[in-house]
Amino acid sequence: MKLKRIGQGLLASAASVAIALGTTSCNPSHTIDYVYVTSNTSSSGNSGQVVAYHVDSQSGVLTEVTGSPYSSDGANPVAEVAAPNQQHLYVANHDSNNIAVLAVNTDGSLANFKTYTTPGLEPVAMAMNQAGTLLFVVDYYQAGYSDANPGPGELLTYPINADGSLGSPIVNGGMAYMPLQCFPADVAVSPNDNYVYVTNTNSVVVTTSAPTTAALPKTPAGCPVQGTISGYSIAANGALTPIAGSPFSAGTTPTGMAIDPTSRFLYATDSIQNELIAYDIQTGGVLYPLNNGPFATGTFPVDVVVDPRDQYIYVTNYNSADISQYTLSLATGTPSAAATPTHPSGAPGPTCIAIDPALGRFVYTSDYLGSYLGGALLNPNTGLLSETQLQPYPINGKPTCVAVIPHGNHATEYVSPVAGQ
Repeated sequence: MKLKRIGQGLLASAASVAIALGTTSCNPSHTIDYVYVTSNTSSSGNSGQVVAYHVDSQSGVLTEVTGSPYSSDGANPVAEVAAPNQQHLYVANHDSNNIAVLAVNTDGSLANFKTYTTPGLEPVAMAMNQAGTLLFVVDYYQAGYSDANPGPGELLTYPINADGSLGSPIVNGGMAYMPLQCFPADVAVSPNDNYVYVTNTNSVVVTTSAPTTAALPKTPAGCPVQGTISGYSIAANGALTPIAGSPFSAGTTPTGMAIDPTSRFLYATDSIQNELIAYDIQTGGVLYPLNNGPFATGTFPVDVVVDPRDQYIYVTNYNSADISQYTLSLATGTPSAAATPTHPSGAPGPTCIAIDPALGRFVYTSDYLGSYLGGALLNPNTGLLSETQLQPYPINGKPTCVAVIPHGNHATEYVSPVAGQ
């Protein structure tokens, strides 16, 4: 996810925590990335905010951007995605049922630009194609359904205009959305821009947002018993076509999802079975489970990310408060537990996980239960994580997700594999 917000969740409360990093301001020439953390504030009716940081190129230490935090233009922001051109940040506000577009200034500061109300309810996840022309949004419920009357979710495809604004959702078969199964959690686009996939938990998973009803929503009778992954091919105009065999079996309760840089393998977390499920993406986008999987994780895994070098995989484990570490076989896509299989997340309840795109050396997690942002240093030779200085970083309110945008003045120091298929 990227967690993107996973399913239904815990009510953000707790008192405000002042951000005091205890470090000198980051020299702009040493800034390699900007980190953006969505958060539910602890005041003003749970209004949303985005906390922005500079990333120091030598230490990975974070320094808050002047003027931060910024409004998310809605309540309970749970997912975010950055445009490839680094000019806009898109935020899903779960309780306001809207998508906010924030302009990214050259100093990393944000400016409110536009907001769009989704046709369904409770947007929970977003992803963007590599071309930066399509934004995929998952609504937890289609129109007419809610926590009090639960039903299927939907996948929306928004065209992105040259100025970063969104057009009307692209019509598929006479509908402005693709119907999903129950309680969808995450969405991922293959780096070659050919396919988009959505995890359907088909049961309620609790992480970062409280249901509007006193009790958790009941699973509708028409929902499958097990979780699945819906897959679609993407036409040049953004129209979607279901992939043959979709939806695909995905363990008990699939939540977070990631695709490797070569577009050959997909990885999904099963939060109930404590497993990472790996798939081969075959011709036409068909998913075929790897023969030697699934692979053990920590307790209650919710998000997964693949190292941009395509050598390592990391999974956030919400209940065990750690990060599972794996080395990746580029030939087979098989993840193998690292010499040290887990790394402490820095604080309880890690949700989203992101790797800095400029150097591929720093890893950040939004730690919801601890009201912190966790930071780690990635060893490119072994894939093992170690703590960065001063982490974890306190967040005012409850952090829900994290995104990273490279600073335009710094070139990347690694060569990403060429996307295939």
